[in-house]
Amino acid sequence: MKQFFTYVAATVVGLIIATVISAIASMFMLVVMLVMSESAATPNIGQHSILKLDLSGTLSERHQGMTLVQQMQGNKDQSKGLDDIVASIRYASNDDRIEGIYIDCNGMSGGIASLQYIRQTLADFKKSGKWIAAYGDAYTQGNYYIASLADSIWLNPMGAVEVTGMGGRFMFFKGLLDKLGIEMQVLKVGTYKSAVEPYVLTAPSEANIKQTREYITPIWQNVAGDIAEARGVELEVVNSWADSVLMTQNPHTFPKRNIVTGLLYRHEAESMLKEMSGIDNDDNLRFVTPVEYIKTVKPHRYGNKIALLYAEGEIVDNGENGIVGADMAPMIMDLAENDDIDALVLRVNSPGGSAFASEQIWEALQQFKAKGKPFYVSMGDVAASGGYYISCGADKIFCQPTTITGSIGIFGLIPNVKGFMSDKLGVTTSLVATNPNSAISVFEPMTPFQKNRMQAMIERGYETFIGRCAEGRHVTPDSINAIGQGRVWDGQTALKIGLVDELGNLEQCIEALAMDNEWVNYQIEVYPDANLSWWEKALLESAQVKNSIVKNELGDAYPYYNAVKRVKEMSPVQCLAPELVME
Repeated sequence: MKQFFTYVAATVVGLIIATVISAIASMFMLVVMLVMSESAATPNIGQHSILKLDLSGTLSERHQGMTLVQQMQGNKDQSKGLDDIVASIRYASNDDRIEGIYIDCNGMSGGIASLQYIRQTLADFKKSGKWIAAYGDAYTQGNYYIASLADSIWLNPMGAVEVTGMGGRFMFFKGLLDKLGIEMQVLKVGTYKSAVEPYVLTAPSEANIKQTREYITPIWQNVAGDIAEARGVELEVVNSWADSVLMTQNPHTFPKRNIVTGLLYRHEAESMLKEMSGIDNDDNLRFVTPVEYIKTVKPHRYGNKIALLYAEGEIVDNGENGIVGADMAPMIMDLAENDDIDALVLRVNSPGGSAFASEQIWEALQQFKAKGKPFYVSMGDVAASGGYYISCGADKIFCQPTTITGSIGIFGLIPNVKGFMSDKLGVTTSLVATNPNSAISVFEPMTPFQKNRMQAMIERGYETFIGRCAEGRHVTPDSINAIGQGRVWDGQTALKIGLVDELGNLEQCIEALAMDNEWVNYQIEVYPDANLSWWEKALLESAQVKNSIVKNELGDAYPYYNAVKRVKEMSPVQCLAPELVME
């Protein structure tokens, strides 16, 4: 028996030692790979090169990269950074080594305003006299929107082009919550504040349908108008493509209708590219990606220093993802105190989130302005609710015609899980307290008195919100309330009603700031710093791997898990725009 316990103890100790050694070895490999990735050589760009825009994966404001686990698995980097794409196109227009741009359309998903920004930059590139060519085995509507201005648009002879118009799909969770016995107690201000609807309705309200139709219609007209102009057809023709389910039609009719310029297989398109770039047919095409190309560019570093601060994702009080109020507000305060920083451009791509965090960020931005430094905002795909809250105090606000903004409103969601706990799990609770309102608990429904008190707090928050907007836009609170009430607007309408100052992309916003302040030379300092230390990357790696595992395991159920997780992590009072899946 003594020998048995000795053997067991030795085995356990051996397992512990092996686990520790394995963990140390894994950490060592992680550090080595991180150091190797950081010391990767700058690519050499030769003559007759082609800038290749691979429209696949997901488009975000900045390049996200892959986790090391994904790299070790041989996965391709599917993340595309809007910053890299736009900057590479700008630089390539004046680079003699770059013959032209090749757009490889593989179904990249991204917001309409971001796609429009890329398209505008490509339109400027064409002024250089260089060519743009696009190829697709099949074009999604978003990819075709970008490719439509190319000099050559090639389609696989068995391919398709998707032009469908624009619509949005809402997801509703009330049926699921009912089955679980969970009631969402809603407190809100704003007729159009529809972000709460997924939790209390099974279909959108009439007000939500009305506002959605009224902001997606001008966005589609903008997109369709751009396509029509590029293809030399009338707007009605593009709408007829959408009405006739273009993707089901015979592609051999497309060249005559000017939808594409030719039908080619991929190898034929590559032969055409070789001819266009001036290399022999036996040579390999000299493609360079935006990420590779940017590494070779050295932007000028002199003149007034403008801080470009990215605010992307939902606004949260604390955490690792999105716009974290506890991190963002101090960062802005540091920029305010930094004598080397002369101005700030806040790049906002956010549907909003925590009302408390939004207020903290707004106040920090006021402190920045109090230093006498210019503060401009550039809106991306969406800058709504809390996203507009943090924008409204800017000296000037720029947005794209296809930006979604507004949604000036506020709400609170407090779940009541009594039915789930007692009916589903058989768990009951009992509160013993000194006062009747000692605790507002998720285990009991709110009393009428508690609801009234909470509603008063929400209304007070809304008054603060419209007050901030009125102060920033130099109008009365009543005029903000008239266009507020949670209503969502497209960028063009937002300009007409005074929510923004000018239509323009990020680059145009920065140029306007410099021009308004008579700065001939200026440099851009980007925040937050994307160059993390090795240990920060290791921590981020861990979080990304965890999220990837959960997403892969849940599959189609992941959106439901994510929605429940979001509600669980929400602060009680929210400035959040409705979530709409654009199709």
